[in-house]
Amino acid sequence: MEELIVIDPAICNGRPVVKGTRITVQTVMEFLAAGDSVEEVLGAYPGLTRKQVLACMEWASRLMGNHFKVAELA
Repeated sequence: MEELIVIDPAICNGRPVVKGTRITVQTVMEFLAAGDSVEEVLGAYPGLTRKQVLACMEWASRLMGNHFKVAELA
């Protein structure tokens, strides 16, 4: 997955993006969450491959596998 999704502070303010693009993982996931199919995402972004879209899904899934704790900061 590291060869498909990268984080670079100089690209999109350090958000995870599909390597070689400025398409964020968040953007891809928002399309899918809105009910679009993988094919529709590929139609909207013809430069993406199915493998890249699936890598975005895997990246987001792994992120959500981390443990989170809600804490009041102020």
